[in-house]
Amino acid sequence: MALYLGVMSGTSLDGLDIALIEQEHHTRLLATHYIPMPSNLRQDLLALCSSGSDEIARAALAEAKWVELAAQGIADLLHSQNLKATDVCAIGSHGQTIRHEPARGFTVQIGNPALLAELTGICVVSDFRRRDVAAGGQGAPLVPAFHEALFELQGQRLAVLNVGGFSNLSLIEQDKPVSGFDCGPGNVLLDAWIQQKQGHSYDADGAWAATGQVNANLLNSLLSDPFFAGTGPKSTGREVFNLPWLMQHLVKQPLIADADVQATLLEVTAHSIVSSLQAAQEDTQALLVCGGGAHNGALMRRLAALLPGAFVSSTAAHGVDPDWVEAMAFAWLAHCCLQGIPGNRPSVTGARGPRVLGAIYPA
Repeated sequence: MALYLGVMSGTSLDGLDIALIEQEHHTRLLATHYIPMPSNLRQDLLALCSSGSDEIARAALAEAKWVELAAQGIADLLHSQNLKATDVCAIGSHGQTIRHEPARGFTVQIGNPALLAELTGICVVSDFRRRDVAAGGQGAPLVPAFHEALFELQGQRLAVLNVGGFSNLSLIEQDKPVSGFDCGPGNVLLDAWIQQKQGHSYDADGAWAATGQVNANLLNSLLSDPFFAGTGPKSTGREVFNLPWLMQHLVKQPLIADADVQATLLEVTAHSIVSSLQAAQEDTQALLVCGGGAHNGALMRRLAALLPGAFVSSTAAHGVDPDWVEAMAFAWLAHCCLQGIPGNRPSVTGARGPRVLGAIYPA
């Protein structure tokens, strides 16, 4: 039995997801552990997403705190399963993205894998994205290859949607290479707006958005961003979609109620997903949703309304908890790295060819 751990900390910065998988012919989720992100560490990491003073030192200190948090979470999960460090083949650690600018030839995830290997006594595979960028790719999304392995349905046109801070699609059809791309903002703007206006970290179930009305002028203004007009391969991040970006559009509009802004932001997320899906895959039969967005009832209802011909559900409908798909993916990518199996898909990222992803830090 080959056991791997996956550690995922996404652009939402809400916490660390840790998944334990068994990897043989298929991937099986065995156990999970979630660690909320301490508010001071979240602020430190968020500040690193834009330029500032003394960035190198601040990044080094922040990643050490991140690693200590991950190491403690891994220890707790192993203890709960009566496992030892030596029972695990490797940890696939995504790290925390602080910059993602593939057009300029770089993507940066911090997470000091050497320290994580030292603290856990387990081999660590990390730095998955930069090899794809080095090969001319976007470095994202990387999960479509895993989605293909996990969810392939015979004879169906399937799309797997991950909605975290940003949204990305994996398009899976029989006898075709998997394709995929980032659609645009997922929860990032919704979270930022409710945090600024109500002090909440997120809009639970999309309840606040559901009280508002979509403002057509604001919607059209937001969707005029050039990113939405592009086709895959493409990826994005906080460098493009952030609170200042939203404010630049709001100042051009007459006064809009706060709840209406939230409703419009939810429509931006839903519209960007559906329009890009319909352009890339005709007559999608099933859309499986994972990530935090799977728990946003207002978003799920809107996706179903915009895709009346498709079965829209969370990945739970196919036996996979939507909260753990990404952490499972990086555990699987660690397995691929150790086995010499390419983890990217050029049809997704635009890289010059398949590449084995990740750097290995032995225990």
